[in-house]
Amino acid sequence: QVQLVESGGGLVQPGGSLRLSCAASGSWDYYYIGWFRQAPGKEREGVSCISNSDGTYSTIDYLDSVKGRFTISRDNAKNTVYLQMNSLKPEDTANYYCAAVLGRLCPKNLVAYAMDYWGKGTLVTVSS
Repeated sequence: QVQLVESGGGLVQPGGSLRLSCAASGSWDYYYIGWFRQAPGKEREGVSCISNSDGTYSTIDYLDSVKGRFTISRDNAKNTVYLQMNSLKPEDTANYYCAAVLGRLCPKNLVAYAMDYWGKGTLVTVSS
């Protein structure tokens, strides 16, 4: 079983940056990790995913709107996955969640119902 705790959210001005962290406890070496977000009144959407490791990690960004701005990374020594978010826009405002499911490679489509373990989320607000 895996427990996930997100942190790093907050209020930031447009154009600013935040780094979200997803700290995991439990045996997570065989899980891939995804970041999701959910804006008010909208469905939860998959943002980025990182595979587990056989020496190297692979990542996928699922939203065209974040490509080139968001970067997912993983530090297994710290049991932490990060989401570096740069050039933030008001439309990035949402609750951000990390989630895990057993498997090595990230899927073609990252969907919430396929994930087994979730954190409680961290709120990101982009506003001037």
